Amino acid sequence: MKINKRDVITALVIGAGVGLLLQPIISNFATSIQHRIFIPLIFLRLIVFAGAAIGCPFAITLIAWVLPMLYQFGKFASVGVLNTSIDLGVFNLETFFWGVLPTTSVFAVFKAISFFAATTNSFLWNKYWTFETKAKPHPGEVAKFYGVAVVGGLLNIGVATLIRKVGLGGFVSGNALVNLVAPVCGIGSAFLWDFFGYKYLVFKKSS
Repeated sequence: MKINKRDVITALVIGAGVGLLLQPIISNFATSIQHRIFIPLIFLRLIVFAGAAIGCPFAITLIAWVLPMLYQFGKFASVGVLNTSIDLGVFNLETFFWGVLPTTSVFAVFKAISFFAATTNSFLWNKYWTFETKAKPHPGEVAKFYGVAVVGGLLNIGVATLIRKVGLGGFVSGNALVNLVAPVCGIGSAFLWDFFGYKYLVFKKSS
C-alpha cells in the first residue's frame, strides 16, 4: 500500500506534538531521572522530542507497507498516542503546579480534566484523519461520539483512580504510581472500546 504525503506530514505533526507533551512528564521525574542517565537533561528532552517526531511517521509508513489491512487502525493508534500524551501531559502539568502528590479526590478531578482535553482532540483527529469524514460535525454525531467517550472515560478515570487508591502491591508507588502508571492503566483500559465505538457507531458511514 502506498502511503500519501499528507498522512506522512500529519503523522510528523502528531509525533512532534507527542514529543512536546512528554516534556511535563520529564519535569515531574527530573530528580529521579538525573541520577540514572549520563547525559544532561536538556539532551534527554531533545532525544525524546526527536524520537517521537520521527517515530510516528516511520511507524505509519511501516504499517502501510507491511500490514495495509491495519492501516486505519495504525492511524487510530497514532491519534491514540497523541491523546495519551495530552492526557498524561496535561495531568502531569497539573500535578507539577500542584506541587505535592494529589489526594484521591484531587487526582480524580485532575484526571477528568486531562481526559476531557484528550477526548476533544480525539474527536477532531479521528473524524477528519483516521475515518476521513469530510462533513461538518452535526449534533447527532457529536452526541454519539461523547456517548462512546463517556463510557471510555468512566473506564479510564475509574481504573486510574482505583489503581491510585489501592496501589499495585508495593511494586510501584509514590510519584511513579500517581503520575505515570495509574494514568497509563486508565488510558489502556479504554483504548479498544474507543476504536470500535468510533468506527462502528460514530463514524460508521465514512468507515
